[in-house]
Amino acid sequence: MIVKEASVYIVDTGTFRPVIVELVTDEGISGIGEAAVGFGVGCHGAAHMAKELLERFVVGEDPFPIRSIWNDFYYDTFWGKGAGAIFYAAVSAIEQALWDIKGKALGVPVYELLGGKQRNRIQVYANGWSEGKCTSAQDFADKALVVLESGYTAMKMYPLSKIDPIRGLNRHIKNRDVTREDFKMGVDAVRLVREAVGPDIDVLVDVTAEGTTDKMFQFAQAIEQYAPYWFEEAMDAFDIDAYITVRQKTRLTLATGERLYTRYGFRPLFESRAVDIVQPDPGTCGGIMELIHIAATAEIYNMKVAPHNCGGPVLCAAAVQVAACISNFAIQEIFPFQENEHYAIVTDPLEKKVKNGYLNVPTTPGLGVELNHDYVNQFRIAWLQHK
Repeated sequence: MIVKEASVYIVDTGTFRPVIVELVTDEGISGIGEAAVGFGVGCHGAAHMAKELLERFVVGEDPFPIRSIWNDFYYDTFWGKGAGAIFYAAVSAIEQALWDIKGKALGVPVYELLGGKQRNRIQVYANGWSEGKCTSAQDFADKALVVLESGYTAMKMYPLSKIDPIRGLNRHIKNRDVTREDFKMGVDAVRLVREAVGPDIDVLVDVTAEGTTDKMFQFAQAIEQYAPYWFEEAMDAFDIDAYITVRQKTRLTLATGERLYTRYGFRPLFESRAVDIVQPDPGTCGGIMELIHIAATAEIYNMKVAPHNCGGPVLCAAAVQVAACISNFAIQEIFPFQENEHYAIVTDPLEKKVKNGYLNVPTTPGLGVELNHDYVNQFRIAWLQHK
C-alpha cells in the first residue's frame, strides 16, 4: 500500500478556517486530519507547509510506519527540532490522516491501536459561546444559561475577552494592558455566570495569557470564591517562573499547554510541576501519538490531561480518540455552537451527538468521521499525485 494522492483544504466557515489534509492510498482507503490553526492567523502557512511535507515525505510512501514518517519530519527537515505552531500544525494534520488510514485498513478505531479505550463516554465542555460575543458581564450570564439549557454540564468562558468595535470580532488584549475596567468586568462575569448556572456546573475560566503576572494572580484570587474548574493560560506556557508565582498565590487548579509543541516543549513544564492539567492539542502538538507521549509523561508527574481542541469536526474526532484511551484524562473541549458550515466539513460530526454533557466514544474504524466532499471540494488549495 502507498499514498497515491494527497489534498490540502482551507475550509472557510466564516469564523474558522480549518486546514484539512486528506490522503488516499492505491487501495482506495482515505484518511483525514486537521491542523489546529483555523482561528487567528496562520492557516495559509500551515496549509502550504503541509503541502511541502506531503510532497517530500508522504506521497508515494507506505502510510503504515507512522512513527518513521514523523521522525522524517523531525530530523530530516532541519527545522523540525524546536519548530512551532505552523510547522507542527502541518505535521499533526498529516499524522492524524495516517492514523485514520491505518485504523480503516485494519478495521478498528484509532484508539484500539493506542492500547484500547478506557472509557465508553467522555465528559465534554462547551466552548465558543462567550469569546468575542459578550460586551458586558451580564451577557456572559445570559449566554451561559443557553449553554446550560442545551444540556452541558461544563462550559468555558473568557472573562477578559474584548470585541473590536470596528471589526466586531474578538480581539486579545494588547501589551498585557489589563485595565481596571477589564479586571472588574471579568470578575463580575465569572460571578454572574456562577450565580446563573449554580454550584454543580463546571465553569472553566480562560484568560489566554493576556496580563502581567501580578494582574493574573490577583484575578485568580478574586475569582477563587466562585470555584472555577480551572484557571487556564494564566501566563505564557513557556514562562515557568510566572506560573510558579501564580501557583504560590492561588488555590485554583492551573491548566496550560495549547501553545507548546511536542514532548520536548512540554518537558520544562513537567519538571517544574507548575500546573495541574496540561492541554496538548492533537492539531499542533505533533499529532495523536505525540499527545500520547505527552500524556504518559504527565502521568509520571501526577498531572491530568485535557486534550485541547480549538478547531473543526476532524480535529474534534482526533482528540476524542486520545481522550478515550489515556489514563489521566480530565475533560474534553468541543465547539457545539458554530455555524452550520463548520459541521458540514464531515458527514456525521461528533459535536452533534453530545447528550447531557457527555459524548459516547465512536466505534467506527479510523477517526470516526468522513470528509464531506460535496462541501469541502470548493476549498481545496493543493492536490498531489504519485507518478
